[in-house]
Amino acid sequence: MKTVPTAQPKLYIGIDIHKLSWKVHCATDLFCGKSFSMPPEAKTLYDYVQKNFKDHQVS
Repeated sequence: MKTVPTAQPKLYIGIDIHKLSWKVHCATDLFCGKSFSMPPEAKTLYDYVQKNFKDHQVS
C-alpha cells in the first residue's frame, strides 16, 4: 500500500535584518533547520526557498 501525505509540510523562516546582510533561519515541522547569512535581497531569499523547500508551505 502506498502512503499519500495528507498535509503540506510547513516552512518557518526567521530573519534578523541588518543594513548589509540578513541572518536567516529556516526550519520545518520535521527538522530544526539551518541558519545562514545572505545579502539583503528578497529575490535571493525567494529563490533559495523555491530551490530547497519547493513543496513546503511558508508560514
